[in-house]
Amino acid sequence: MNNKLWSYATPGIPDELFSRGKIPMTKEEIRVVTLAKARLAPEQIIWDIGAGTGSLSIEAARLTKDGVVYAVERNPAGLELIRENKRRFAADNLILVAGEAPAALAELPAPHRVFIGGSGGQLEEILNYVTNRITPDGRIVINAVTLETAARFAAPPAGWQCEIVQLQTARAVPTGRVHLWRALNPVCVITLERRR
Repeated sequence: MNNKLWSYATPGIPDELFSRGKIPMTKEEIRVVTLAKARLAPEQIIWDIGAGTGSLSIEAARLTKDGVVYAVERNPAGLELIRENKRRFAADNLILVAGEAPAALAELPAPHRVFIGGSGGQLEEILNYVTNRITPDGRIVINAVTLETAARFAAPPAGWQCEIVQLQTARAVPTGRVHLWRALNPVCVITLERRR
């Protein structure tokens, strides 16, 4: 891992250190909570579905050095950004998977953790596939920006329990001689795990 860009063991790489372009990116504060909810361990297999720029994949790869992170993305521009960010942070345990989920997941090993950032309108199909492939102690963490996606989890999949946390973050930005708050879009972090 490249320690020149981010030499800290903790997550929370500043957004500006990633190559981004016009592809959606999970913001720093949301990444930190998402990673905490996933409860990562060193040798886990992780799927990041709808990886976008790969910011979450990069952070997960840094936290699971002996594991493997599969960044699944269908957008060619996103794949290029993930490739660039992988290079920038020397994330050798990150593997790019070009394609659309759930079909693109068929050849991957069973995951311990799954992040879903984008579903391309196929959230139900992806959830059905993931809940059948994930390890018995697996966790699924979904970042939702729409009310409709969050509302879908009022009734989690059968046999699963759900926690939903809504985060609203604002950053101080300079405006002349003072600072004003600039709000980021609210995000629901939805965590699924099997009922015990």
